[in-house]
Amino acid sequence: MGIARLGGGDGRLCQHTYAMVLAGGRGKRLEQLTAHRAKPAVPFAGKLNIIDFALSNCVNSGIRHIGVLTQYKAQSLIRHLERGWGFLEISLGEFIDIVPAQQRVDEHWYAGTADAVYQNLELLHESQPEFVLVLAGDHVYKMDYARMLAEHAERGADVSVATIEVAVDDARRLGVLAVDQAGRVLRFEEKPDQPTPLPGQPGRALASMGIYVFGYRFLVEQLRRDAADPDSSHDFGKDLLPWLVDRAHVAAHRYADSCVNLVGDRPYWRDVGTVDAYWEANLDLVSVVPELNLYDDQWPILSLQRQLPPAKFVFDDDGRRGMALNSLVSSGCIVSGAVVRRSILFSKVRVAESSVIEDSVVLPNVRIGAGVQLRRVVVDMHCVLPDGFCAGIDPVQDRERFHVTERGVTLVVPEMLGQSSHPEH
Repeated sequence: MGIARLGGGDGRLCQHTYAMVLAGGRGKRLEQLTAHRAKPAVPFAGKLNIIDFALSNCVNSGIRHIGVLTQYKAQSLIRHLERGWGFLEISLGEFIDIVPAQQRVDEHWYAGTADAVYQNLELLHESQPEFVLVLAGDHVYKMDYARMLAEHAERGADVSVATIEVAVDDARRLGVLAVDQAGRVLRFEEKPDQPTPLPGQPGRALASMGIYVFGYRFLVEQLRRDAADPDSSHDFGKDLLPWLVDRAHVAAHRYADSCVNLVGDRPYWRDVGTVDAYWEANLDLVSVVPELNLYDDQWPILSLQRQLPPAKFVFDDDGRRGMALNSLVSSGCIVSGAVVRRSILFSKVRVAESSVIEDSVVLPNVRIGAGVQLRRVVVDMHCVLPDGFCAGIDPVQDRERFHVTERGVTLVVPEMLGQSSHPEH
């Protein structure tokens, strides 16, 4: 049987919605973490991938017709979807279409986000949905899309845009909206140099989350019109939405009204698009009360669950005690006479004796030798850190071999160690 719908909106609307997840982005600001994988495939939170949040939101909301559009270095993402998301019941009409870029329309790859959907209109034609939900697969958040769909239908809007209040400085890399008191969008600017602040709040702006609801027929008409425009870059934020603001009913949906993870009165949403942001969002999870609640049985974040043995901590001698404090340690890990503090160990990490791991994020299948010291480090998959290895201790020395961020986080990947990256599995 399929998983019961957990969302708080109209179940009928969700049953007649097709979700298009845009998952082809490279994520250049993540540096070498996306050298071999698309940003949505980057591991997160000890046992998840970033794309699991968007897909889990769909399933928990009751949306079971999903297409994932891939492009950049998609193999690890495709493998994750095939192995981790095969539980939907095809016999009940539940499915995830995994869609590599195929040059369906012409000999070009996706020119922009709108073009990506346009080149895959055949999927929509097959499903004949009433609504189309377009969303990015590279953000971390928990949202009930059913509530946004219900509001869209009640307003009779042509398109609805999910919005969140952000600092003006952060708004420069997002779409920025101006709205009237009824929530109708009056202006939409993509990545403006000087974002328009909210009335009475000079330091805050209303930003697009890259989540849109369209009526199916309206979307098809607009994508065909945009595809025929030689001056368009064929992007939702740059072209389609600014053009529609003066010609259609474009409504703003407040994310606070559909967020499942409020931090006080603030809705949780993270674009973990830089190494610093990625490190910070992961490390928040080791807090006593983290901002992102992964222990919510009513809105689980689903993913591939590998069959691995429990984490193990061995040796209990002075100076040789296997322990983890204020940390997340995933299945298959062995901490052997080492200390892990305020860190995340993903699956199958091995840490040898006398090593000290602090404020670090260690991705799957990493081998850490004896006497290793890590502080404020992100270690990519399959790295083998030799005995006595140090990173995050001397930033000047680290910059000679590794990538060091503005905030002093050191990124280590196999190639920096003269090692080859093994296939992800």
